[in-house]
Amino acid sequence: MYLSDADIRKGVQDGSIRITEFDEKRLQPASYDIRLSDTFLIVKPHSIHAIDPVNKILPEYEKVVVTREEGFILRPGVTVLGMSVEEFGSYDYLTHLSGKSSLARLGLVVHNTAGLINPGHFLHITFELANMSSIPIILRPNMEIAQILFSTLSSVPERNYQTTGRYKDGAENFTSYVHKN
Repeated sequence: MYLSDADIRKGVQDGSIRITEFDEKRLQPASYDIRLSDTFLIVKPHSIHAIDPVNKILPEYEKVVVTREEGFILRPGVTVLGMSVEEFGSYDYLTHLSGKSSLARLGLVVHNTAGLINPGHFLHITFELANMSSIPIILRPNMEIAQILFSTLSSVPERNYQTTGRYKDGAENFTSYVHKN
C-alpha cells in the first residue's frame, strides 16, 4: 500500500521518513517531487572501445557542474548520470522512484531500472537520464525532475541496507558498481 500525502507529511514530522529540504509545495497526493542537482557524470566516449560488465571493463566518466542559467544540454540518444538535491530514505518504508509524466512526454527518462530504494538506504539518488526525443533537452539544477513514493512492507526486513547494500557509501561515486559483482 502506498502512503498518501498525509502519511508522507506525518512520516517526515515523526522522523520515519527523511527528506532533506522538505517543502510542502512539492508534496503531491501520493508522492513527493524531488529536484535535480547541478552535477552530472558523462561517459568519456573514447575511454574504452566497448563496455563489458562481465569482464569489468567500464568507461571513465567526466564530472560536469552547471549553473541554472546555462543548464545541461542532454542530446538525443545520450544517457548521463545526475543526482537529486534531496537526500531521502526510510527504515520503515520501501521508496519508489518514478519519472514525471510531463517530462516523459518530452522524451526524458529519469531511471532505466533503478527505481527501488530499500528500507535503510538514505541517499541522494542517482538518475539515469536519457533523452529519447529527437531534439536536445535542457536540464536545469533544481528543476523538479522525478517523484518518490513510499509503500508499506508486510513485515520488518531481516537485513538492513546499511550492512548489505552495494551503494551505501553515499553520493561521492554514483557510477555503476557492477564490477563489485
